[in-house]
Amino acid sequence: MLSIIIPTLNEEKYLPKLLQDIKKQNFSDYEIIVSDGSSQDKTKEIALTEGCIFISDEKKSPARQRNNGANVAKGDTLLFLDADTELPNNSLEKMYFEFKQRNLSVAGFYLNFNSKKFIYRLFEFFYHGTCWLGQYFFPASVGVGILASKIKHNQIKGFDESIFIAEDYDYINRLAKLGRYRMIKSSFLYFSVRRLEKEGVIRVLWKWFKGGVYFLVKGPIRKKIVNYEFGKY
Repeated sequence: MLSIIIPTLNEEKYLPKLLQDIKKQNFSDYEIIVSDGSSQDKTKEIALTEGCIFISDEKKSPARQRNNGANVAKGDTLLFLDADTELPNNSLEKMYFEFKQRNLSVAGFYLNFNSKKFIYRLFEFFYHGTCWLGQYFFPASVGVGILASKIKHNQIKGFDESIFIAEDYDYINRLAKLGRYRMIKSSFLYFSVRRLEKEGVIRVLWKWFKGGVYFLVKGPIRKKIVNYEFGKY
């Protein structure tokens, strides 16, 4: 079974679309776990109305919310999705069985940015190329979508909750040491540009670049090297 874990913090605007995408799939062997960080909006009501398993914690971090969701998950495979992610039609079954057939321990996704602006087509080109090459030499992809073996997740004790940002890179890197990491080929995910649009493309890219260089040079980012807020979009 596939356990879909969605970390949330004030996601009433985006969560319904993702849940709708999941419900429209031609795959039903899953559970949906909404792992919340004490939202102040209608996130909880939406999750419960849609039949999701809902858990909440006062501490707010994507790593903690993902770990909390994994702790109650019943599936043998975990799919971590951000609340603003969108799924193509008939993609759940494809990605789940590809993950199984290729005997992967962890997998990332190629992303299509959900904007028609040309600059995001350039982002896709460079991101896809980096991820394709990186899967063989440096296992890392963003937490928008991560597939992981529940057994392997437990072996590394999940996400490192002491990391400020790029906990997804660290998680994938550690899991890849226990098994095989590859990018999913059968399906992509739609990536939300809401942070880029609100903060400005250059400003966000600088934060990502600075975080990436820090991670490569010094390792996991355990201090606030950039201003990176959650639940504000």
